[in-house]
Parts: sequence; structure tokens; C-alpha cells
Amino acid sequence: MVVQQIERRGICDRRVLEAMREVPRHEFVPTAVKTRAYKDHPLPIGFGQTISQPYIVAFMLEHLLLRAKDRVLELGTGSGYQAAILSKLVAQVFSIEIIDELNHRATADFQRMGYRNILLKSGDGYEGWPEFAPFDAIVVAAAPDHIPQPLIGQLREGGRMVIPVGDTPDQNLLLVEKRSGAMRKRVLCPVRFVPFTRKSGD
Repeated sequence: MVVQQIERRGICDRRVLEAMREVPRHEFVPTAVKTRAYKDHPLPIGFGQTISQPYIVAFMLEHLLLRAKDRVLELGTGSGYQAAILSKLVAQVFSIEIIDELNHRATADFQRMGYRNILLKSGDGYEGWPEFAPFDAIVVAAAPDHIPQPLIGQLREGGRMVIPVGDTPDQNLLLVEKRSGAMRKRVLCPVRFVPFTRKSGD
């Protein structure tokens, strides 16, 4: 998977490639689709959600320029696969999932496989996780129609955020950098993520 789907398509961050070699993707997908775990496309994980295409995970993480000491916020735990890869790259991962059942499943999987530097929270990711801010990087795995202002506030100076923005099917993956308190945005590529959902009443 790493050689054929990721390296050959231009991903060259050695730490990202090694983390993706180490994390067993088949452990994060339902039994019914395990035989397709290493194919280059998203897979259903229940509740209308998906585990992202391996190449897209690598592409997003490479653009964050992660360092071993970093603290990263992830919105949309989903299967837990991306958080597991992040845990190999940074000091601490803070991950929020709005669907309680997926949060419980990911928590159990992390405990079973020994991932110790991931802190999970069940809830609405729009407001981020202010108790642990600022974050060195933020990665969002669902598409809102705009960049949530709370996330901008929780990104440290010099930090980076990768986020899909737009309505399906017209979405773009954005790289957001915080420089001198201002946001610099750049479109990376067109994408198709599940919509960003919020708790009722929000």
C-alpha cells in the first residue's frame, strides 16, 4: 500500500510513510470490508461514515509538517485510523468524534492495540477543545461549509490546519497557516469528505 499507492504519488515525508507502514489499517475497518482494507479508496465504517483513502490521509498529514513534540487536534475520530498514525508522529493527539458509538469503538481499539498518547472526546468538534489549546496542528476529517472560528483561535502562532471545506460534491482541501495572528489559506486539491455534523440545536 505505502509503496504503490502513496510513495508513487509523491508523498515523501519519511516519518509519515513509516507511520503508515506501522499502523495496521485492517484493524480499523469492519469485518465485512477487511479484505479491502489496503485498497486505495475510502471504506464504510457504519453510521454513514467512512475511513479515508490511505493516500488522502498521508497527503493531509504531510502538509502539516509535524514534529515529534507537537500536540495535534483531530476532528472526526471515525475509525481511529488517522489518530493512530498521528500518535506515531507527535507527542499527543486530541481527537473528537460526534458519534458516540464510533468514539466507544475507537477507545476500545486504542486500548487493545496499546496507543497511549491519544485522548478521545465524544462531542461536537466545531468548538474545538479549548482546555488543551493552543495546538501545533489541527486536522479535520469532515467538511464544514466554512472554517470554524474557534479552530482558528486554538491554532498556535506558526501552526497549520488542514480542513476540507464546501458542500458535497464541491469541496476543496485547504491548508491554513497562522502567521502574525493572520490566516493564510491555500487550496490543496478537490476532495469529497462526509459533511461536518453538529449536535442538535447548534
